[in-house]
Amino acid sequence: MFYSLLRIFLRAFFKIFFRARIVGASNLPSKGKIILAANHVSNWDPPVLATFLDRRVYYMAKEELFANKIFAAAITNLGAFPVKRETADRNAIKRALALLKDGQCLGLFPEGTRSRTGELGKAEAGVGLIAAMSKAEVLPAAIIGTNKIFSSEKFFPRLTVVYGRPMKFEGSTKDKAALEKFSQSIMDEIAKLIKTVEGSTK
Repeated sequence: MFYSLLRIFLRAFFKIFFRARIVGASNLPSKGKIILAANHVSNWDPPVLATFLDRRVYYMAKEELFANKIFAAAITNLGAFPVKRETADRNAIKRALALLKDGQCLGLFPEGTRSRTGELGKAEAGVGLIAAMSKAEVLPAAIIGTNKIFSSEKFFPRLTVVYGRPMKFEGSTKDKAALEKFSQSIMDEIAKLIKTVEGSTK
């Protein structure tokens, strides 16, 4: 209930104040396991990415966000679960795989952390590994404008989210090079989605 009410509020908030433009949301399957993978430039990215989708999105979130018990309870209620960064967090991976096995939508940021410059970073192998182990398709998505929210440059920037087409890893979970290549191919697809937006605004 809380998730649904918050989604209604945020949809109106982002549409009215940020003139949110959403492209390709129908590319997300209405049911079944799927990984939603996007670029990451702001703490606003998780809600912006999920708000305009009709499915609930579960996120891995850095464990530091769970230090405050009240905030931890709120984001846990919204579907977030902690992950230890800079390490292979087995508990987080097990939780992610369990969600996918249950037919849920898992939101991941392949870069592993926010880009401070707004430029795309290199993908970590984690998203490829989870895709391979779960045999779930990956839907790339591009988020544009969230790094400028409430900034001195533009207080209410235009926000755009573009959802691409599902991608599938066909290799072995033991092939590290293939996993890394697939993870990077997701970032390459996100880069293409960003260019389509930039090209349409010129």
